[in-house]
Amino acid sequence: MAVPHRRNGFNEDEEWENEEDERMEDDEGWIDLGEPEVHVSRELRAAMDAAEVGDVDALRLALDNLNGSIDQPAEDGDTALHLACLYGYTPCVQLLLERRASLDSKDEDGAIPLHDACAGGFVDIVQALLNAAENKDHIKRLLDTADTDGDTPLHHAARGEHLEVVQVLLNAGASPNVTNVLEKTAADLSESGTEVRQVLDAAARAMIIS
Repeated sequence: MAVPHRRNGFNEDEEWENEEDERMEDDEGWIDLGEPEVHVSRELRAAMDAAEVGDVDALRLALDNLNGSIDQPAEDGDTALHLACLYGYTPCVQLLLERRASLDSKDEDGAIPLHDACAGGFVDIVQALLNAAENKDHIKRLLDTADTDGDTPLHHAARGEHLEVVQVLLNAGASPNVTNVLEKTAADLSESGTEVRQVLDAAARAMIIS
């Protein structure tokens, strides 16, 4: 998952330091040991830049001129929909959904756009993504999708103490009992005594009773 306000998850200093780490020097100069550069068309780059800053008019123009796939990822595996969800720009998300951007695309950390929206606490975007799913089975797949840490969208919402998002996810069928790679449930990632923890604990108990 990218980091807000850093292109592709790095600021400029961090990116340069990372590039130096991935290179080594021999007698003839630097040898680049990093990943192959991802080539993104001008139109797709414009779409991603617009999604990142919330410029829906520029996004529409870029999409109108885009010949390739709207779901082509950039350097961290983020698609334009990932970025719009990450930064919380609802109009951009709505436009991308109208243009049939994939809800299932994963970034380099295995996160789908729903993970990004939940991490940011953007409840309107979370609801829009769920509403755009093809059917109930598709909603279930989105809710159950785990990133490389084993975190579901509910884990991300709980970690951020985003109560409304937690409630939307639970109402849509998210399980509060799923554990990540550290054997932590969503409730375990929230602060003790908070309303988010109480709601998740109650949902877990209700599932046991039923």
